[in-house]
Amino acid sequence: MQLTGTRRTGRGDTSSLSARACSVRSATMSDLERILSHSIGELRERFLTRGRPVPEGLLEALELDERRAARELARLIRSKREKNRSEGQRLRNLLRFEVELWEAGHQHVAGVDEAGMAPLAGPVVAAAVVLPRNYRLRGIDDSKALDAETRARMAVELKRDAIAWAVGVAEVEEIDRLNIYHAGLLALRRALLGLPTVPDFVLVDARRIPECPVPQRGIIHGDALSLTIAAASIIAKTTRDAHMAELDGRFPGYGFAAHKGYPTPQHEAALRTLGACPIHRRSFAPVRQALGLDPIQEMLFEPPPVPPEPSGP
Repeated sequence: MQLTGTRRTGRGDTSSLSARACSVRSATMSDLERILSHSIGELRERFLTRGRPVPEGLLEALELDERRAARELARLIRSKREKNRSEGQRLRNLLRFEVELWEAGHQHVAGVDEAGMAPLAGPVVAAAVVLPRNYRLRGIDDSKALDAETRARMAVELKRDAIAWAVGVAEVEEIDRLNIYHAGLLALRRALLGLPTVPDFVLVDARRIPECPVPQRGIIHGDALSLTIAAASIIAKTTRDAHMAELDGRFPGYGFAAHKGYPTPQHEAALRTLGACPIHRRSFAPVRQALGLDPIQEMLFEPPPVPPEPSGP
């Protein structure tokens, strides 16, 4: 919306000038007076919804306005500013590993993460992503902390903005042959090697990629502590979820589009009723139980290595 210098009259929502704005009169209305001549609804749309810069003195003028709606708008704008400051600090914290690497001369830092370690069906999908230096996406977080709509929106933005991204998959047959832990590592490695731009350094969620061609660092809970790993977790999760929705059409009755292969009561009930289908992981105990086989896999993850004790002075 473009603001004009025309004062609006005859409208119940049109502002009288605030006490502070009225203190100075001139032949031509000041910029602040022109803004205050607009309705509170228009001001809300411009400065709260659209987030346009707030002119100096406007908040103070709104706070002195006799109307409750004007004072409430000032409160909401101040609250949004505080949230923006908090979000900015959170994003700076999420980039602390990346900043350290950038400052050490590593231009392209990749984040790698996987999705689908715990489900009873479907592949493991990993993603690798290289983001521009100091890239910030408001609201980004570990994919598990986001709702499906937010994940989908962020995945589109991340793919659009990334320097490079790639996806790697370990299929069900590989999960059953290698075990889920090593299949997850295979998917991570495939994602990394699939990047069209070779990174200078790799950040990985909690693990180390075997035969990694570049230096790497595993960060426990990295998808919640590193913005680049969080970006990879979002791309991996949305890619796998979309694939499971497609598989739902090929293998109806199990509810894959809803639970994505995870061991929900609905899924386990379908397993008991329908038995296992080709995309079920035969090495997982609930699937083996549905097939009348003894369980062979109880651990999904190998324990992380114990860090060495710090050396003395």
